[in-house]
Amino acid sequence: QVQLVESGGGLVQAGASLRLSCAASGGTFSSYSMGWFRQAPGQEREFVASINWSGSYTAYGDSVKGRFTVSRDNGNVYLQINSLKPEDTAVYYCARGPRYSWSGNPLYWGQGTQVTVSS
Repeated sequence: QVQLVESGGGLVQAGASLRLSCAASGGTFSSYSMGWFRQAPGQEREFVASINWSGSYTAYGDSVKGRFTVSRDNGNVYLQINSLKPEDTAVYYCARGPRYSWSGNPLYWGQGTQVTVSS
């Protein structure tokens, strides 16, 4: 049974940084691509970042390029968020994609962690 558990969210002021974590269990984590999404109230879920199985390739949504960094190690994937803006307020979700390379089709989702940025 694959489980993804996010942590690290919270209430911060604009300009601050956060590091979100996603702990994965079940399956062979090291063989799978991983991704981060976010969903703000009243909006559709938005792609934030992805990383391939080895960590050698990453991709980012246009709205977060230059401020967000995705990384991974054994059993965990991280999202470093710098220079937070109020518009970054959302629930952030971790997702497991296909083996090896991200294709935009998550197979499993975490429960999400709330990030709230005050101005």
